[in-house]
Amino acid sequence: MTLTWDDVVAMATALPEVAEATTWGTPSLKVAGKLMARLRTEDDGGLAVKCSAADKEALVAGPDPAYYTLPHYDRSNYVLVDLDRVDHGELAELIADAWHIAAPARLRKQRP
Repeated sequence: MTLTWDDVVAMATALPEVAEATTWGTPSLKVAGKLMARLRTEDDGGLAVKCSAADKEALVAGPDPAYYTLPHYDRSNYVLVDLDRVDHGELAELIADAWHIAAPARLRKQRP
């Protein structure tokens, strides 16, 4: 099943203090004002999601074609996600991890 931006927003806004925003002229999600994901509108598309360097490496090197990177993102801790291919549960987990990375300590203490 193809996921939409609305699906991503629903997953993310279930987490504390997540709000829709605009970043670099594109729809994004922020937790307490810090970027955690951005919908890319460039021709090559994808959802850029904040993650750890280790998770990015594992996802991009793994067999799932839903995860990839581009030269612009090679040195950043964002993995690109193809919403037409990604598993709903896996994306929900990735969004929760992005929240945990981007959220301030006071919020992380409230949600283990």
